Amino acid sequence: MFDLVADVERYPEFVPMCHALKVRQRTQKPDGTEIIVADMTVSFQVVRETFTSRVTLDKANLKILVEYLQGPFSKLENRWSFATKSENACDVGFFIAYEFKSRMLAVLMGAMFDAAFQRFAAAFEKRADAVYGPPRVAVS
Repeated sequence: MFDLVADVERYPEFVPMCHALKVRQRTQKPDGTEIIVADMTVSFQVVRETFTSRVTLDKANLKILVEYLQGPFSKLENRWSFATKSENACDVGFFIAYEFKSRMLAVLMGAMFDAAFQRFAAAFEKRADAVYGPPRVAVS
C-alpha cells in the first residue's frame, strides 16, 4: 500500500478531480527517504487550480508526509501511515488539514472538498483492489 500511495505520477488515472500531476524534482536522501516536489492540477466543474507540494516518502518507517508549498491554499498538510497486519494486510492511517486562501474558493470548494475526501479514500481502495487483488478473508 505504501508503494501505491507513493506512486504519485499515477494519481491522474484514479484520484477523483486530479486532472494532472507533474513531478518537478525527485531527490534521494542519505537516510533513505525520498523527496518529491510536484504540481497537482485539480478540477471540478469550472474550477481548476494547481498547487505545489513536497512529498516525503519514508519507506523504512512506512510514512508519507505531504507539505504544501504554493497554490490556492493558505495551509495544506496530509500524512499517511501504514501498519503491517499480516503478509497481505495493513492498516492505513490518513490525516489532512487544509485552509483556502480565498473566501470565495472556500465557499465554492469547501463543502465539496470534505465530501471529496470520502471519494479519495474509496478511489485508493479501488486502486488497491485493481493492483493487488480484492481483500481475502482468512478462514480458520
